[in-house]
Amino acid sequence: MKDIRLKLLSELMKNSKTSDRELAVRLGVSQPTISRIRAKLEKEGLIKEYTMIPDFRKLGFEIMTVTLLKLKRELTEEEIQKMWKFTDEYIKKRNPFAFLMAAGGHGLGYSRVIISLHRDYADFMRFVRATRDAPLVDLGAFDSFMISLSEKHYQPFTFSLVANYLLTMKEKTPS
Repeated sequence: MKDIRLKLLSELMKNSKTSDRELAVRLGVSQPTISRIRAKLEKEGLIKEYTMIPDFRKLGFEIMTVTLLKLKRELTEEEIQKMWKFTDEYIKKRNPFAFLMAAGGHGLGYSRVIISLHRDYADFMRFVRATRDAPLVDLGAFDSFMISLSEKHYQPFTFSLVANYLLTMKEKTPS
């Protein structure tokens, strides 16, 4: 990836509100160059969305969980589509849980991961029951790691570290 593109992505990951004019000053190029590169990164799908990361605790969440699931059998593509549809409808109708991510993968004997936010332990337990009762899901294992959002953390959730990492890796990679 060209150096200017990587630097632009890094700056946007740190603060997506930064204007093209300010980015141009920081990166030492013209504002039209920044606008053109940004548009191209969006078109290529390297920029998926612009967002901010709130203080989840101040929004009323006490717990963030990383939940690992193991299914007794893998779902077919058709069953996965039905499950996604069910989940979307469930969330739209009841809006019960705040998900940061739900994905398939492999590791530690698990095949699914859900990262979610909960107002309290009772809210988390409703999430556990709803997940276990979901249609088509025959769970072999269900384990969660709970993170208290009220405790001080070594590194809070942010994309700034990833942005800095990308720039560091670029400096270490021979051209």
